[in-house]
Amino acid sequence: MSLRFCFGPSGAGKSHRIYEEIMQRAAEEPGRNFLIIVPDQFTMQTQKDLVMRSDRDGILNIDVLSFGRLSHRILEEVGTKEMPVLDDTGKSLVLQKVAADLKEQLPAMGSLLHKQGYIHEVKSAISEFMQYGISTQDMDKLITSAQKRGALAMKLKDLKTLYRGFQDYIRDHFITTEETLDVLRRSLSKSKILKGSVVVFDGFTGFTPIQNRLIQELMRVCAETIVTVTIGVGEDPYKMDGEQKLFHLSKKTVADLEKLAAEAEVERGEDLFVKGGANRFAKAPALHYLEQNLFRYQYEPYAGEQQEIHMFEALSPREEVHQTALYIRHLIREQGMTYRDIAVVIGDLEGYASYVETEFGQLEIPCFLDRTRGIVLNPMIEYIKSALQLYIKDFSYDTVFHFLRSGMSDISREEIDELENYVIRTGARGYRTYSRLFTRRTEELQENAEGSEQAEEKTMERLNRIRQQFMDAVEILHMGSQEKAGDYVSHLYDFLEQNQVQQKLLNYQQQFEKEGDLSRAREYAQIYRLVMDLLDQVYELLGEEEISRQEFADILEAGFGEITVGTIPQNVDRIVVGDMERTRLKQVKVLFFLGVNDGNIPKNASKGGIISDMDREFLIESGTEMAPSPRQQMYIQRLYLYLNMTKPSEQLYLSYAKVNSEGKGIRPSYLIDTVRKLFPAMSVEYPQNRSRLEQIEGRQEGARYLAEELREYVEGTLPEEERQDFYLMYRAYEADAAGRGLLTRAAFRRYRESGLSRIVARALYGQQLENSVSRLETYAACACRHFLQYGLSLQEREEFGFEVSDMGTVYHAVLENFAGKLAESNLTWWDFTEDFAAKAVKESVEAYAAIYGETVLYSSARNEYAITRMSRILTRTVLTLQKHLKQGSFQPDDYELSFRFAEDLDSIHVDLSEDEKMHLQGRIDRIDVAEDAEHVYVKVIDYKSGNRKFDLAALYYGLQLQLVVYMNAAMEMESRKHPDKEIVPAALLYYHIDDPTIETPVELTDEQINEQILAKLRMNGVVNSDPGVVERLDRYMQDKSVVIPVEKKKDGSFSARSGVLSREEMQLISSYVDAKIRSIGREILDGKIAANPYEKGNEEACTYCAYKKVCGFDGSIPGYEKRQLEDLDKQALMQRMQKTVEA
Repeated sequence: MSLRFCFGPSGAGKSHRIYEEIMQRAAEEPGRNFLIIVPDQFTMQTQKDLVMRSDRDGILNIDVLSFGRLSHRILEEVGTKEMPVLDDTGKSLVLQKVAADLKEQLPAMGSLLHKQGYIHEVKSAISEFMQYGISTQDMDKLITSAQKRGALAMKLKDLKTLYRGFQDYIRDHFITTEETLDVLRRSLSKSKILKGSVVVFDGFTGFTPIQNRLIQELMRVCAETIVTVTIGVGEDPYKMDGEQKLFHLSKKTVADLEKLAAEAEVERGEDLFVKGGANRFAKAPALHYLEQNLFRYQYEPYAGEQQEIHMFEALSPREEVHQTALYIRHLIREQGMTYRDIAVVIGDLEGYASYVETEFGQLEIPCFLDRTRGIVLNPMIEYIKSALQLYIKDFSYDTVFHFLRSGMSDISREEIDELENYVIRTGARGYRTYSRLFTRRTEELQENAEGSEQAEEKTMERLNRIRQQFMDAVEILHMGSQEKAGDYVSHLYDFLEQNQVQQKLLNYQQQFEKEGDLSRAREYAQIYRLVMDLLDQVYELLGEEEISRQEFADILEAGFGEITVGTIPQNVDRIVVGDMERTRLKQVKVLFFLGVNDGNIPKNASKGGIISDMDREFLIESGTEMAPSPRQQMYIQRLYLYLNMTKPSEQLYLSYAKVNSEGKGIRPSYLIDTVRKLFPAMSVEYPQNRSRLEQIEGRQEGARYLAEELREYVEGTLPEEERQDFYLMYRAYEADAAGRGLLTRAAFRRYRESGLSRIVARALYGQQLENSVSRLETYAACACRHFLQYGLSLQEREEFGFEVSDMGTVYHAVLENFAGKLAESNLTWWDFTEDFAAKAVKESVEAYAAIYGETVLYSSARNEYAITRMSRILTRTVLTLQKHLKQGSFQPDDYELSFRFAEDLDSIHVDLSEDEKMHLQGRIDRIDVAEDAEHVYVKVIDYKSGNRKFDLAALYYGLQLQLVVYMNAAMEMESRKHPDKEIVPAALLYYHIDDPTIETPVELTDEQINEQILAKLRMNGVVNSDPGVVERLDRYMQDKSVVIPVEKKKDGSFSARSGVLSREEMQLISSYVDAKIRSIGREILDGKIAANPYEKGNEEACTYCAYKKVCGFDGSIPGYEKRQLEDLDKQALMQRMQKTVEA
């Protein structure tokens, strides 16, 4: 029984010396067992090294194991009470159940346990207690010492409750992975393998208390225990120093093991110091110097030039990875290295991983990303979770289509789309709805069937077949809301079996193998087994427990969160890409260290979690050994940096980015400065500044640069000095004429409006255009949108719901209905009461809601509230409109007047050419008239649910034609009614249907409030500037009207803010709108369909356009341009309109 250490700096050859000794002794003592314990990632490589060193090409009495494999080997040999081992997944499952049962006893944590990931944090804390040998009794001491820190004491009490509950639940049934080492420790003395054996621990930076106790027992049982420890030359390994020193962790390991050896009365063997001699830096003096001086307090800067250590700056992480890939290709090609001679370590592996996959893939560099990957986003996991959610959320829209689109459904994508359109339109939801035949026919269904009953039937049959197929897949999960966990597991297993999930995963696996994505193929090969293991664990652990569906889903969620898939390298000659703590490197010639930025190096060590960083510091200071605090972690990270940077035997590359992936500036790490101080002659390289030809490695890379240069050439921005290189590149791709042609066409691509021929346009629209005014306004906004909306009849899919845009329809219908109720009650707009208004509006809204959109307004509490809100707004509207009428002398003449009832009006029949005509469609919300002996004055009002303002410039550009077209039609109708009188346009007005709120610092009377509301609801538009007309519109106007957009100055003239036009100007805009309508009509039939959206100030045609994902408008492609509309003043607009009319 003895303990000895093998000391030496990184790269000195400690492992080499010990392995040589073990090989020699193993040959001399064939009856003795030699066990080499290394970290998990080293086992295969170490075994391979030993076999290759052996004279007999094999090792018989030498075993290479990890701690986990050692447990398995010894427990298998000695036999113990057979108890299943509870891994992290099992722990989370048990804790989920225990936490649910003990929720009432957890004042600090009870309300947080349902949050995603919280159980994982609890499990981490309890695992840490177990790993560091903290029992529930020790927790009492921790709680006592934390009394002054109230929140910490509360958390610790809750953790103790959960810890005890967890232990009670698993006692005599399971052991945890931490406890396996304890069980192993108790079993060591019975082992024949270990008796008289030699055990070597190599490649570890330190041990946990539980591992230390195991090593102590091994010292007692084995003949000899050898531990390799990394420590610098000149350091005293037996003398402890501050935790800020580089080798503090190594010295702590030595001190701990020496103390344990003394306790166990184990002899101390002669320690071995490996220094000097042939080490890995024989050909690299600068790397040797780096090993001896990095993170030391006293050093002399390196004298002279060196070629082994390089440092480069890149603009972004992507560029950094790209330049690294170029360096690697150069090393392979120019220096004859193999890929396995090179390794890449990254400060932020998660952030860089996707760039490594794409950039290395493009340059055909084989690499292995050394990381474990969670399975939460795997299609099988989504399939299971969404299937359970169907019954938890009663077949809501989201859960149904989450399930169908998980990637595992047997229903085709087209069928899912068809079902989704139907469900969105009809609002179908709930298990009962999906269990019965769909019978509701939508408007779209009737339109698409073109009136054919048979086609409609076929569509409904198809939808019901899809519905039935979906229900057949999930019906097996239809269970009670409270069942035994074992029953849920059985049904879920049957569900996976019935839907052939294993076969589907195998198909995915084969597809990935075919595509060469071996890492993804390995993941899909493992996933089914991992999920089955999880279900087995749930069955074993919780089988007899009564739980709800939601609890079962939560338990599985916790389990899925713990499962990770680690893959092993799929080929021998490849580059290992990893992080500085997990990745264990051996025998590399070149190391690239990427992401050496602040925040990555040192890594933000804050663990967060349940025990905060400050709490951890407090507990460690009070004498409890726990996982390192962030401060300690930072010191430990320096040891990892030292170990990684001293791994390569020939070259080391350090690199950092200037900006992160979000484009924010970031600083280099302190490590960059540290290395530059050691090597003052070293300069930072900027590889992206090299000429483009120097940066080309392979055809694919060349094509990327050719594309960039072609674009610059076309734009005229290619620098003169780069033109020669560009021509060379262009010539180099002559062999790939198709590829080069594609790039060239893309670079020279311009948008040109091809338009439709007149024949196609006529076939599409007909010779007689049936146009609403809003359709003409759409064309004026963008011809392409008009073509998509009215030519191709593309529509957004209708949804079963009630949105703000639907309110306008309801408002118009209710106001028309209200006018009818006035007539029925022998009332006029002048004499109805407030009570009548409220009652009549409420009845109209409720009657309309009962038939509108298949009773959508009664489908949810939110929509039912909309009925109340609309009733309130419309009551305010009719009362305000009554006040407006009482202010003037106009009488309502018509409501919701459709042009269909005025077929013979000249103003709505527009001749475009001899054989082409346009018939305008529309509905005037209200026409008011006032008469005297010689004149009929006409006022047109359009109700708007949005706050639309009349804009003369918008009218000029064709974006606001409605009011003028309506006025033209209204005047023509009135002239037929009153042929003996002159028809005078009085006002064209918008009324905003609203019930505004008033904010005031002082209390107001009801009368004052109503006055302010009235002012806010003033109509906007244009009014005839004739004083007599203005007086008829508002008899009581003083300085400012509360009815129309008119204000007077002190001299009685109208202010600039007034919306007034003279009689002649009104006639001019009427004539101009006639001309504009003809112009638009002709352009439509000429086949104009340009993507030419307007831009006017802050307004853009594209802002709310439903077709912007269809039209392909892209401002970066030449030819695509928005029409910039000038915001002209009234005088300039009138002059331009006059020219157009006269032309």
